[in-house]
Amino acid sequence: MSGSTFGKIFRVTTWGESHGPGLGVVVDGCPAGLSLEASDIQSYLDRRKPGQSPFATARKESDQAEILSGVFEGKTTGTPISILVRNQDQRSKDYGNQAEAYRPGHADYSFDAKYGFRDYRGGGRSSGRETLSRVAAGAIACKILGTLGIRIQAYTRSIGPVEIGAVDLSRIGQDPLCMPDAQAAEKARAYLEQCRADQDSAGGVIECRIWGCPPGVGDPVFDKLDADLAKAMMSIGAVKAVEIGDGTKAALSRGSQNNDGFRYGEDGLLTKTSDHAGGILGGISDGSEICLRVHVKPTPSISRPQATADSSGNNIDLTIKGRHDPVIVPRAVVVVESMAALVLTDALLGGMGARMEYLEKVWKR
Repeated sequence: MSGSTFGKIFRVTTWGESHGPGLGVVVDGCPAGLSLEASDIQSYLDRRKPGQSPFATARKESDQAEILSGVFEGKTTGTPISILVRNQDQRSKDYGNQAEAYRPGHADYSFDAKYGFRDYRGGGRSSGRETLSRVAAGAIACKILGTLGIRIQAYTRSIGPVEIGAVDLSRIGQDPLCMPDAQAAEKARAYLEQCRADQDSAGGVIECRIWGCPPGVGDPVFDKLDADLAKAMMSIGAVKAVEIGDGTKAALSRGSQNNDGFRYGEDGLLTKTSDHAGGILGGISDGSEICLRVHVKPTPSISRPQATADSSGNNIDLTIKGRHDPVIVPRAVVVVESMAALVLTDALLGGMGARMEYLEKVWKR
């Protein structure tokens, strides 16, 4: 199977299945000398691990990160960093009635069509549990970006029809739904309780903001920064759409409304008078805040009977058993941050050869 490696210079390869012995990631291209401990990775994994709220799967996993290579005496060595997380609470028997049936909304049928084989225990590589490998790698990328003064923060913008009206970033780590608006969070909880009572699920929108990214990051044409961010977000299993800046609203605007003006400030620095572009112009960062929104579909595993078919040619009704999130959005917030960090880190490293002066600063004697 191809498609498990992401990035050009800062390259990550994820591996493992939801119900196998474990999952992990190999990070290649990390510069030597970065201070890195398992606790740096663990703090990110803890944000996405299951069993932490009434609105997450009851599967109990400690998701403890083990660094197997690439770090010595608390510093990265410049060699590949390998991280392992062992599975501890698999219940593969819950998936017995799905061995032949194609679950609606899942990748069961498309995997079967491509490979002639599929891992029906939680979906194998298409399981949301694969994202823990991305988060482990993203934690390293965030550590690199932090040394450069770049900060990434994602949060739940909406769940179902409930959308935030205010943004209090201090609330995000305290609220199980990762919503920065207390009133919206209360309404969202009520909505999710109704979804559960109806044996149903909900989707939502994650907003991600990036501060401190310097101008000039990204490449034109095929490797645009916004194109790479969109691909990264769309690679997350349940994501169905991505917006940068004004996104779809830009199509309804006039040029005079959508264009961002420029002005020099008293400090002599060039800034924009607005940010409809979301911090990216021509595929290259412009130095202002980068803003993107990720639209997540409802969790496809629901308890109510659904019409489907099996691999033997029979039409059947399927009731999905097991432990599943009634909403994916809150646990995916840190996944969005991680994928954004991977894109930015790779783009920053790739931009080192954009000018002769950069090479001269490092190599000229």
